[in-house]
Amino acid sequence: MRIAVASDHAGFRYKEAVAAHLRALGHEVVDFGTDSEEAVDYPLFIRPAAVAVARGECERAVIFGGSGNGEAMVANRVRGVRCAIAWNLDAARYARQHNDANVVSIGQRLVPEEVLLPIIDTWLDTPFEGGRHSRRIEQIDE
Repeated sequence: MRIAVASDHAGFRYKEAVAAHLRALGHEVVDFGTDSEEAVDYPLFIRPAAVAVARGECERAVIFGGSGNGEAMVANRVRGVRCAIAWNLDAARYARQHNDANVVSIGQRLVPEEVLLPIIDTWLDTPFEGGRHSRRIEQIDE
């Protein structure tokens, strides 16, 4: 799978860890930055990753910030993106299973490091269950 990653300075360390993990799993990673913990304006990095998903250039994206909230708001402004914030395994699972989330946002300041990679794996491995949820998503996208 081709997966975009992006972060601001507050999510940089997690972005780097997840990018390495995704590559180790055999995924192609497209890194939209940032490239350090120096303060940056997060929409400059998050929006291009979300646009790549919306255009089909990447199948999914993982975005990072301090809380993940602002990043999710930016991503969800892009038509065709369904970004969920995941702070634990259940949030990651339901984001895919019920909402078909193609982008996940993670807050480095709020998610313990020991849960980070299991959240990513759960989000990647959980299929969308379809059914009544898919009709609702189509209505929202129109």
